Amino acid sequence: MVIEMRRVDVGVVEANELLNQAGLASVNTIEILQGGWDNTNILLTLSDSSKVVLKVWNANSIEEVRRVVTRHCHLDEHGIPTAVPIEFQDGELIVEKDGMAWTLLPFVEGGMLGTDEESLKSLGETLARLQQIPIADCFPDDYRMGWSLFEEMFEIADDTNSWSDFLISLKKESESLRNQIPADLPRGILHGDLFPDNVIGDGSVAAILDLEEAFIGPCAFDLIMAFVGFGWDGKEVVLERWNALLEGYESVRPLSQDEKLALPALHGYATLSIAAWRYWKHVMTQPDEELKGRYLEMVNRLEIEFNF
Repeated sequence: MVIEMRRVDVGVVEANELLNQAGLASVNTIEILQGGWDNTNILLTLSDSSKVVLKVWNANSIEEVRRVVTRHCHLDEHGIPTAVPIEFQDGELIVEKDGMAWTLLPFVEGGMLGTDEESLKSLGETLARLQQIPIADCFPDDYRMGWSLFEEMFEIADDTNSWSDFLISLKKESESLRNQIPADLPRGILHGDLFPDNVIGDGSVAAILDLEEAFIGPCAFDLIMAFVGFGWDGKEVVLERWNALLEGYESVRPLSQDEKLALPALHGYATLSIAAWRYWKHVMTQPDEELKGRYLEMVNRLEIEFNF
């Protein structure tokens, strides 16, 4: 998994070019949206006071963007709240420009989903409903931030003779976890990266965004990933948040006994995956002095025991 980052400057001319192709009003104001680490998201307020989000997929190939857009369409077709690109006048959902995919998305009001009880119950319920929709070919079996990424990191370490303490620990821990997670757990469509900047809502889920990491995997994994993303307050785990997520989830899909027994190992895998992705990105492939220590947040969590 290699991400080629390309600088993107979006001004009034570029914005209006896309808006015109979609038959929308011209742009009035442009605002860079926070959240996300790779692609460029820009809020456009139009001359008719409506709002849309212009997304430049500068970190993904056009082919991959088409697959991701198809995933959003699949969720939308089955009643899962998400953001489907606005159709252009030629019937396409993306525009190819400067070797990148550009899309216009409806602006979803509400901001990032909170961590209050009702919000997390809604998130748990939405995840359970997502896992019950039909599986589609646009979702891979491989989790891009999981086992395959670990192997890529080990190959880089071998090639560059750069085995750090973290990579040595990652190899040991991942081998142990892989043996602890049963291969026959119930499977479904998973988001894979459930952090607040990927879920919009005000008291309930209005839209699940950014399906780049979505895959087919063990259903309980996404419940655990939501806990990794929403269940902590700094260095402290918040039991009430886990209980709210679980209550909402099991109101739609009760966990099996095998899934309950696997929760600690799935939590270790989810936490390790986020740590590994941060290390891969900010230390190994795109070194960043300000961000190189972000992976340690997840590493430190692995030392904290939690009774699921």
